[in-house]
Amino acid sequence: MEGRRWQMDAAAMIFGLLHGAFLFQFATSQSFIGVNYGTLADNLSPAASTASLLTSTSIGKLRLYEPQQDLVAALAGSNISILLGVPNSDVPSLAASPAAAASWAAANIPTMVSVSAISVGNELLNSGDPTLGPQLLPAMQNLLAALPAGSTTKISTVHSMAVLAASDPPSSGAFHMDLAGSLDPVLDFLRQNGSPFMINPYPYFAYASDTRDETLAFCLFQPNPGRVDAGSGLNYMNMFDAQLDAVRAALDGKGYAGVDIVIAETGWPYRGDADEAGATPDNARAYNGNLVAHLRSQVGTPRTPGRSVDTYLFALYDEDLKPGPVSERSFGLYQADLTANYDIGLAKGSASPSTSGQIGVTATPAQAAPQAGRGATPAGYCVPTSTVPGNTQQVQQQSSSCYVPGTAASPKGDAGVLLLVLFGALLGLAMVAESR
Repeated sequence: MEGRRWQMDAAAMIFGLLHGAFLFQFATSQSFIGVNYGTLADNLSPAASTASLLTSTSIGKLRLYEPQQDLVAALAGSNISILLGVPNSDVPSLAASPAAAASWAAANIPTMVSVSAISVGNELLNSGDPTLGPQLLPAMQNLLAALPAGSTTKISTVHSMAVLAASDPPSSGAFHMDLAGSLDPVLDFLRQNGSPFMINPYPYFAYASDTRDETLAFCLFQPNPGRVDAGSGLNYMNMFDAQLDAVRAALDGKGYAGVDIVIAETGWPYRGDADEAGATPDNARAYNGNLVAHLRSQVGTPRTPGRSVDTYLFALYDEDLKPGPVSERSFGLYQADLTANYDIGLAKGSASPSTSGQIGVTATPAQAAPQAGRGATPAGYCVPTSTVPGNTQQVQQQSSSCYVPGTAASPKGDAGVLLLVLFGALLGLAMVAESR
């Protein structure tokens, strides 16, 4: 009798531990999905409503381009962390004066929510203002010194893909040499302080320059022949992975293999002008939904299998005051009345609409203007000039047409499978023990 009771108690204890571990793994697996909150709009929902929306989803991170005191206050007590932005216009004062940096930090870094990182500027090195580059590192250094003692907040900056001079194939990824004077010291700063390299890849813009059906499938995580990187021998099945690995190659090539990458922006417009190929609700849902499923799988990329990357979707809402084509105002996941423009499985407790990356696509609109090179074999993975959604300035958007490993194993995924197997086995032992 005592043996039976011990057997049952032990099985129940292990069952409870594994059940808790499983729930913990699922809960923490969502923490790398973030969203951008842009404010170039006149119809944004009140802070309390936005906070309520965010906490009803599995979104774990929120990127702010500048301090938003009311929204941060509304998120107090939530588990949502903040990626806080310093506007480009504030960089000169922070660079010139440690006192100004201390004042900015005291006024703008919240204490009621977790601030995972602060981005000093947004796409500053490609902003068109050459005076900002030399001021970037001093601003980052002064802001780091202004953080409270014991702070775990990381100081970084966000770049556009235009910092890459090469990304085709991904293994050839390299930074523009003419940016070295400003970029190299920043990379040293990131390595010394354990801060991530933040980048804004947009497969949508690469598709806009090559509107073949197979390119669309490649961008949207759909079935496609894949593309082999002749330099590494790795096979890519989606553009997001190839863009990410091109950045990884550029960092590794400069000796910064230990610097993590954060995707500060990526997204797909659900609406566009007549000549904006592929800007449809179906394609936006496919890209964002399949990207979320890809991130949740934790399969990683061909170059870094099983390695998750924090990714901020662009954007929470449309920004109706942004200039440029219709697509610039049509990246929102939600409307101002909090209704979703399309479902990608972000509601708490839900999975992505497709966990296998098979959400449907919409081919190039018939009315779309012909694109240069359409129908021809693309030279590689890269890129048109386009307005970058997170910025109001025109920059060279270097998008490497890059992709996802069809068969790459994920150590985290394998661990999850093993956990489920053990969970089932021990559940069976518990049931057998109880039946005796």
